[in-house]
Amino acid sequence: MSNEAPGRPEAAASTPPASARLTRGTIARYAAGSLGTGGFATLPGLVLTYYLTDSLGVAALAAGLVITLAKVWDVVVDPVIGALTDRDLARHGSRRRLMLVGACSIPVFFALTFAVPPAVGPVVAAIWVLLAFTLTATAFSLFQVPYIALPAELTPDYDERTRLLTWRVVVLTLAILLFGAGGPALRRTSDDPVTGYLVMGIVAGVVIGLGMLVATTVARRARAKTAATPAGSAPAVREHFREGIRSLRRSAPFRALLATFVLQALATGLMLAGAQYVATWVLESEAAVELLFVALIAPALFAAPAWGVVARRIGKERAFAIASTVFGVAALSIIGVLWAPGDWIYAPVAVAGIAYAGMQSLPMAMLPDVISHDEAAHGPGRAGAFSGVWTAGETVGFALGATALSLILATTGYVSSIAGETVVQPDAAITGIVVSFSLAPAALIALSLLALRRYPLRRSDIQSQQG
Repeated sequence: MSNEAPGRPEAAASTPPASARLTRGTIARYAAGSLGTGGFATLPGLVLTYYLTDSLGVAALAAGLVITLAKVWDVVVDPVIGALTDRDLARHGSRRRLMLVGACSIPVFFALTFAVPPAVGPVVAAIWVLLAFTLTATAFSLFQVPYIALPAELTPDYDERTRLLTWRVVVLTLAILLFGAGGPALRRTSDDPVTGYLVMGIVAGVVIGLGMLVATTVARRARAKTAATPAGSAPAVREHFREGIRSLRRSAPFRALLATFVLQALATGLMLAGAQYVATWVLESEAAVELLFVALIAPALFAAPAWGVVARRIGKERAFAIASTVFGVAALSIIGVLWAPGDWIYAPVAVAGIAYAGMQSLPMAMLPDVISHDEAAHGPGRAGAFSGVWTAGETVGFALGATALSLILATTGYVSSIAGETVVQPDAAITGIVVSFSLAPAALIALSLLALRRYPLRRSDIQSQQG
């Protein structure tokens, strides 16, 4: 992929003016929000399908349907929240109100999701999880949509946005490690799986909410950093879908970046949902899921700042392409566990972890560039519309990852069970689990690289807007 527009060399990195520099406190408080977003993205994606199929006795296809329906609701509500947060910014000078509502309500709904008594039976259990997880996802969106819109308002500088989002991803990576390894560990604190899941849901929900609460304090800075916007310029809520569609139609950079990110969310969501199955049925150890997460996240903790350095030297879009390619190759190599299952799997997972850090930080640093590029041409006041569509796309990607896994499991004859029941999986199901963790994600990454080739913005495009 070319890193230069025709006839226009890439501008060298430059030191931002003092007015564009972010304080360490602002960066730290903003990054704390990823303790919440990382926890919500990781733990349900890791254990919810498995919780439904192997603890509540819900059939694999039905489990996938439950998660998909809850996430489809996000597609409806996220653009609404985007319009509401734009209206809040126009009227009150801050996006903080919705963020607070989401942060305060998510601990309760998260705990309820994992509080299902198995005695109610698979049908009632599936309905319970559907309702509780839908409420949890709504609370998450109330925080996440305005949270994603903030970087474009906190600083106009190309490289400062990379700095802000790099440290956000460092915390995100730490959160993935904390919840990915700590969540299953909490689940095993009790010999009773029902109690274990409840303890996990309560503790994780509280930690998620606390991280979000810290990040809400940054929203106050948006008032000082954002140009005054007439109250009437924010889109009415009834126009939220039209505004989201208009943002997609008029912004080619947004279309390209969103398509890339959704495909990669689908790939990583598929791997995340499949990790517990790989641990249990391929590596034959439920505890191995924690080792998989350590192998994935420990290298990523150190890699996220390094990707920021690479992006500063060669541009975000080129660094993003490199990270995506490395991740795809690493995922593809895992197919070998079909013939030789063993501890060697942790090596390609670690390589994927290094690449994953770039796949998270770089597109999130590119989104504020897309928003400011659109504002330069069409005026401010629509960042919430962009972040609403972005959050909906990300949510759909992760949801379809769980759906794709459930379809693969159902097609290959996976046998569901209730807590304490022993079953034997057919060879076809084991093959499906491995494919969902390797070949399928690698193919999705390859498709995402085709979408990324259409992304047109470079450093010089953003710096030119700063005068």
